[in-house]
Amino acid sequence: MKQYIDLINTIMENGEDRLDRTGVGTRSVFGYQSRYNLLDGFPLLTTKKVHMRSIVEELLWFISGSTNIRPLVLKNVKIWNDWPYDIFKKSADYNNESLDEFVEKIKDDEAFAVKHGNLGPVYGKQWRDFNGVDQIETLIDSLVNNPFSRRHIISAWNPAEVDNMALPPCHAFMQFYVSADKKYLSCQLYQRSADVFLGVPFNIASYALLLAMIAQVTGYEAKEFVHTLGDAHIYSNHFEQVKLQASREPLPLSTLKLNPNIKSIYDFTMDDIKVEDYTSHPGIKGAIAV
Repeated sequence: MKQYIDLINTIMENGEDRLDRTGVGTRSVFGYQSRYNLLDGFPLLTTKKVHMRSIVEELLWFISGSTNIRPLVLKNVKIWNDWPYDIFKKSADYNNESLDEFVEKIKDDEAFAVKHGNLGPVYGKQWRDFNGVDQIETLIDSLVNNPFSRRHIISAWNPAEVDNMALPPCHAFMQFYVSADKKYLSCQLYQRSADVFLGVPFNIASYALLLAMIAQVTGYEAKEFVHTLGDAHIYSNHFEQVKLQASREPLPLSTLKLNPNIKSIYDFTMDDIKVEDYTSHPGIKGAIAV
């Protein structure tokens, strides 16, 4: 994953120091592209340990169309907890509960989760119901029946609903591309906002996995994930962490194994997705900016 180290170094050496919505401050560059060839291995970051189970559960949650954090909370996936908690703290029901106490209420009380665990019409809603269009279903049909179309697109950015989302989509727009020999499938993601230390390692693995899953159910082999970033930034409270990462030597890539018997994108479960031979440097912690 030298590509990721190159991204860190580019931002730290050439980025602008800027104020941002969270108040933490960032160093960023605008417009950056990395390419990951899945034929060379699965692009799961090796310069720090990345929690693959959370990535898989989140992706399956997106595909299901869910926008409530309870299914993730029940599986101890914490990726999305901060945003509904931030909204909950501004509600009349808030009684000085900590984040951990809020999460326990989401887990134990389904009615509370319905009221306070929803993120609004975020990724899953847009993927499965963009103004009435199931974009995943449309994409799969198009890849099978019209492989050379230039309209193999899924958009999570819906201007009519973006103000109702707890967090407007960062990874906003993806396009798929079938090779001339109809053997390979590639994907390019445009990510408008990229938290390089915390978010981007998850995003790379998640969309590479989605590419592999869609390739399998449409009869192709996953080839290249192209990651195009708009505002690529490192938060100021992550500077020391990324310097540590940049000092580490990337390790050999892991191998993704999907259950070959799965023929529908909706049938994948955690048990059908395996990452083998994953080795990494130790994890590095960093606070999330909400």
